[in-house]
Amino acid sequence: MKAKTIAVSLCVSVLTASPAFSDVIVYPAKGQSAEQTEKDKYECYQWAKGQTGFDPMAAPVAQTAPPSREKEAAGAAQSGLVGGLGGAAVGALLGGKKGAGRGALIGGGGGALMGGMRRHDQKQREQSARSSWEQRETANYAQGRNDYNRAYSACLTGRGYTVN
Repeated sequence: MKAKTIAVSLCVSVLTASPAFSDVIVYPAKGQSAEQTEKDKYECYQWAKGQTGFDPMAAPVAQTAPPSREKEAAGAAQSGLVGGLGGAAVGALLGGKKGAGRGALIGGGGGALMGGMRRHDQKQREQSARSSWEQRETANYAQGRNDYNRAYSACLTGRGYTVN
């Protein structure tokens, strides 16, 4: 998956994960003018960003690479073919032409069943790894955002604003 797609996916996951990402509400408790409030908000944004290393204006970026895909396991068709050939060979050794046919059917069916199960298990492992990675990335983003919000709020509170 491309990095841009990962970033968009992460952004959507993060923004929909929790209502805790709402904007901070700032009230000028000491009668600060609108111009002074905007100046203080910008300066506190810069300060909080510097303190935490988190920029709420930047698009979310994954901190770690997504899990790599496993080498694709043989599916039902490939395993069925291999099982059928193996079954035919064993059947031919044990029972001639008739045994080869039966062996091919049994081996093919068994191989297809096993291959399908292996591929299904592999897909589940990959999906689980991907889900765990997305949850870790979302938690990392949330922690950064929360640290930033705390620093931003502390800065504005120190400048005489009520922050919610």
